[in-house]
Amino acid sequence: MRIDVHQHLWPEPLLDALRARTAPPRLDGWVLHTHSAPPYAVNPADHDVRARAALVAADGLDRALISLSSPLGIEWLPAAEATPLLDGYHQGVTALPGQFGAWAAAGLAEIDPTPLERALDAGCVGLQLPADALVDRAGYDRCAPLLAVLERRNAPLFVHPGPHPAPPAGAPDWWPALSPYIHQMHDAWHAFVAFGRAAHPSLRVCFALLAGLGPLHGERLAARGGPTRRQVDVDAFVETSSYGPRGVDAVVRVLGVDLVVLGSDRPYATVPDFGFGDAFDHAMAVTNPLRLLYGKKGKP
Repeated sequence: MRIDVHQHLWPEPLLDALRARTAPPRLDGWVLHTHSAPPYAVNPADHDVRARAALVAADGLDRALISLSSPLGIEWLPAAEATPLLDGYHQGVTALPGQFGAWAAAGLAEIDPTPLERALDAGCVGLQLPADALVDRAGYDRCAPLLAVLERRNAPLFVHPGPHPAPPAGAPDWWPALSPYIHQMHDAWHAFVAFGRAAHPSLRVCFALLAGLGPLHGERLAARGGPTRRQVDVDAFVETSSYGPRGVDAVVRVLGVDLVVLGSDRPYATVPDFGFGDAFDHAMAVTNPLRLLYGKKGKP
């Protein structure tokens, strides 16, 4: 089973909830309004279930895992505002066809593990949290009730970029993906090394976009008193979204092939052919995602 662990698809109940809002994040028809960017015209085809299912097949995948678009800031809204959006997301993604799975999402203004339990019971594979929730000890302390549920239920965590400040005046459209997103993931990687693993020793975690290339700083980390390169965390995975052969090869040289999983970030990027051969492709898209989702046995 070839699995893409990172795609975005806004199901109808979430679209309805976004269109019902009068403050960002909200949708006016198909125009997205957020706090940090100009109005953005969403392509309806990007969130068409049949079209995406066809892409899953065309990409040679058996399953694509859908995640909430954390940069929208839904998780950080006051509970009364976040709940309708989170409920719409969970209702929609757990009703998608069998080619899809989903990461649960959780409100962070008031931490309550009960909705997470319900989402996991409904079939979500684990929990996605925005990276800006997990960049220091205080973040891990706040999120501990959610992470404890994952450990108890043998379910993984997916760390994805969260909301970002407005870019500098005149910045190109690619700025958020290449600056604040990278910084968040870089910080989240090192915060997990510093605080997260000690607090949650059995947690499996996957960091989006190769953890902002944080693993490549392992030599400097060791030189400044951190873990050495030989101390690889076998339950801390990274996914490949928006990177190609050079970035992936560099991270594999640090972490090894067993901790890299396929993530495309569709519809914002594609599923590339890294050109490393069938054995690597099988590890990245089959063996490693199954270990991320289910643990050492690689199966439910």
